[in-house]
Amino acid sequence: MKPGCGRRTAAVLDTVMEENRNLDETLAGILEKDKRYDINAYIFVRRALDYTVTSLEIKGHVTGQELVEGIRRYTLEKYGPMAKFLLNAWGVHSCEDFGNIVFNLVNAKLLGKTDEDSIADFRNGYDFEEAFEKPFL
Repeated sequence: MKPGCGRRTAAVLDTVMEENRNLDETLAGILEKDKRYDINAYIFVRRALDYTVTSLEIKGHVTGQELVEGIRRYTLEKYGPMAKFLLNAWGVHSCEDFGNIVFNLVNAKLLGKTDEDSIADFRNGYDFEEAFEKPFL
C-alpha cells in the first residue's frame, strides 16, 4: 500500500458519510413539509433519473417527458409486476406525483431545473394500470 493511502481513503469515506448525513437531513426536511410521499419514493426517483440519463444516453438536461418515460422503463425493469403496488405504497399514484417529487427535490437544491421546466411537464402522463399492470397480463 502506498504511504498515506489509508489517510486518503479515510478522508474520502468521511466526505461520503458527511454527504449522506446532509442528504438524510435534506430528505427529512422535505418529508416534514410534504408528507404525501415515502422517503423511498424520493430515492427511487433519483435512481430512475440516473437510469434515464444512462439508458437514453442523454447529454445534459432531462425533460419531464423524458424522465416520465425513463421512470416507466426503470420501474418495469426493476420491479416487474410489483411496480404499481410499490409505487402506490410510497404514495405515488400518477405521473404528476413524480413531478411533485422532482420539484420537491429541486426546491431542496438536490436537483436542478431550467426556466422551461414545469410541474405541468408531468401531467397527462401514462395511466399507471396501463403502464405497470397491463404488460404482465
